[in-house]
Amino acid sequence: MSTSGEQDNGLVCFTNCFLPLEDGTLVERDLWIDAEKGVILDAQRTFYTGRRRPKKVIDLQGNILSPGFIDVQINGAYGFDFSIYDGDDDKYEAGLKMVAERIVETGVTSLLPTVITQERSLYPKLLSLLHPHSFPSSANLLGWHAEGPFLQGSKRGAHAQSFLVNAPAGLKSIEEVYGKDNLAAGEDNSVRVITAAPELEGLMESIGPLSEQGVIFSIGHSTASSRVATAAVRCGARLVTHLFNAMPQLHHRDPSIIGLLGAGGPHSSSLPPTPSHSKKSSLSLVSGALSAKSVRGGGTEALTEGPSAFGTPGGSASPMGANAKSDLHAQIVALGESLEGREAFQRPYYGIIVDGIHSHPNSVRLAYTAHPEGCILVTDAMAMLDPHLPDGVHEWRDGKRLVKNGERLFIEGTDTLAGSVVTMDTCVRKFKVFTSTSIGQAILCATYNPAKCLGIENKKGTLRGNADADFVVLSHEGKVLSTWVAGREVWKKA
Repeated sequence: MSTSGEQDNGLVCFTNCFLPLEDGTLVERDLWIDAEKGVILDAQRTFYTGRRRPKKVIDLQGNILSPGFIDVQINGAYGFDFSIYDGDDDKYEAGLKMVAERIVETGVTSLLPTVITQERSLYPKLLSLLHPHSFPSSANLLGWHAEGPFLQGSKRGAHAQSFLVNAPAGLKSIEEVYGKDNLAAGEDNSVRVITAAPELEGLMESIGPLSEQGVIFSIGHSTASSRVATAAVRCGARLVTHLFNAMPQLHHRDPSIIGLLGAGGPHSSSLPPTPSHSKKSSLSLVSGALSAKSVRGGGTEALTEGPSAFGTPGGSASPMGANAKSDLHAQIVALGESLEGREAFQRPYYGIIVDGIHSHPNSVRLAYTAHPEGCILVTDAMAMLDPHLPDGVHEWRDGKRLVKNGERLFIEGTDTLAGSVVTMDTCVRKFKVFTSTSIGQAILCATYNPAKCLGIENKKGTLRGNADADFVVLSHEGKVLSTWVAGREVWKKA
């Protein structure tokens, strides 16, 4: 409501509400915004220095005013698939706009459209269309997340085997697939995340150069051993894609990628630096050494010490002999030790699908207990994501169909999970139950943690002064009551 007799000056005060802080606690406090500029205000500075006060006051009746949710891995929603392009740019951009307008009902105010493994000729066009978008009255599209085609064949999941590739020329091979311009870290920052298997030929040597460009390398659809996964993180990998899924399961002798959550030692650190603060000299040291020594030896997939040989996407085993593998292991150890005293080992962030299907509740609790600061909730949602969509068989892509059964989504005729149809607000509520944590801590995993991983924590996923006024109003049970983008209410529960 507006104060009687006073003209609206664009300043809004949210009152009688609880604000989640960046440590996961909730505090009862007012929040001021400038609705015209779409930013959060420092209330004391605005009042005491600018001598301004809000003319509009909104009573939230004791509910939670949270930063808007951020989904860094979503394949589509409301019948639109980010990976399908039929040659019509206008139609594709209309689909992006439609998803951005409707997804706000789930509390999501920012997302990374994710493109799964494609026939390589489609990448340059698709990714050029997925540059950041800000539509009026809708969620923000932050750029793109390319999941594939540099994936391990034996862990491909729903990705097409025939489209998987290695990167024999390292970064150049990656640029040839995605388009060099789409990887350029320009003002629009269109490139955000690439999910790839670091054990494949040419990938390990590319992590450092990609990281230095601001590209987040995420380990996923991979059979990397603990040693290879650790080397990838030392090279600059800062994220793990859908933890527990499409990777070796935890083994006490070689915990593989999952073991990164417990990695480190006396010099370990829980939080990776933001991309702009990456240690360029260390990335270059490790990546350069791997490029010069490991890749010449026949591909970084030979670095594994796991129980089975890691092959190329086609499934063939490495041609290297045991002695060569042993030499490469020694080089990785030496490279790791060379960094040991220079800087802390920074455990990566990890995305996790908390639908109770992709990961057992106990597994979610185990991961969060091991590394709470790195936890990022993701939906990995498919085009069938729509809270109003009935169960049944739905057309997908490449002549395949998916079967929706509640929050379960399978490739028809198989037991292969094909992404999810869970909403982010549902993930938040289930995460709270699975981990027995507070609603404030659960909110953190859908707001501040993904923002910090992306290096945008000053603008998104936070209630700091001068941050974007993107909010979701929640009940204390985590139900979405209304969603705000840039200081405007864009959705409200009927």
